[in-house]
Amino acid sequence: MATLIDSIDERTKLAGTNHLEVLLFSLGTNDHTGRNEVFGINVFKVREVLNIPEITSAPEMPDGVEGFVSLRGEMVPIINLQKFCNLTSTDEPKILMITEYNTHIQGFLVNSVDTIQRLNWEQVKAPPPLLSKRLGGLVTAVSELSDKRLVMIMDVEKVLADAGGFYDDNLFDGIEKLDSDRQHTILFADDSNIARKQITKTLDHMGVKHIGAVNGSEAWILLNRMADKCEIENRDIITEIQLVLTDVEMPEMDGYVLTQKIKADPRFKHLPVIMHSSLTAAANMDMGKGVGADAYVPKFDPRQLAATLERFFAAL
Repeated sequence: MATLIDSIDERTKLAGTNHLEVLLFSLGTNDHTGRNEVFGINVFKVREVLNIPEITSAPEMPDGVEGFVSLRGEMVPIINLQKFCNLTSTDEPKILMITEYNTHIQGFLVNSVDTIQRLNWEQVKAPPPLLSKRLGGLVTAVSELSDKRLVMIMDVEKVLADAGGFYDDNLFDGIEKLDSDRQHTILFADDSNIARKQITKTLDHMGVKHIGAVNGSEAWILLNRMADKCEIENRDIITEIQLVLTDVEMPEMDGYVLTQKIKADPRFKHLPVIMHSSLTAAANMDMGKGVGADAYVPKFDPRQLAATLERFFAAL
């Protein structure tokens, strides 16, 4: 699957177009429903796809973690997505997807991979509550393909949280309340429930007030309401909120488009925008800068997020 790497330059052009490319995959036919559901993962997060090598098991591994493989000298943990989705199937995993999140490398066992599809975030919606509940909250968005199949975008951040190690409480050690008499407030947007909880906990440690949105579209609506209020009261938006923190991948409106809209609107000319994403390759960071982001911070690192926010608050 060389196309996963060869078309990076082409994919960087998607920044600001509200599109993404996903690799479609299957976890096998569900023994209870008889359905073979289609899942998707952002191609930027997939390093390679290969046949399953020999997996070495280890004691006391979390449920769903099958063990480790050695990949060009690097020990890579292997996660069985069938088990994480509580999917009972006679179809055994046959493919290993090697993925990268915040420089962390891990493999996902799946039944098969399909094609790479380009989706419009405007057509990607939050999953119905029943579907989300049935899959344990592992689906963050749903979209209809041109052939009428539904693709479910997997919340890999939840998978990694459940696998352990990414959201340890120790990650928040050393984060203290801001040494300031001024109350700070930020607006943040993220479609992952796990990520929203981590952001909220970080801001609470800092003593920063926060307003949350589940995607860029909701954040843009909230921003416009605040801007309208400030205009009526002849105030700058900075008196209402001091910063916007946005994820990149979100249904309806992604972080690139949200950032572009903010930076193109004179009402927000003094409002910093920080991108907060698990897509941390240099190309992704360059894409963030290209649409006007003032900083780009990796997820799973509350201390770095806190330090970045403190730096921006100090400059106000």
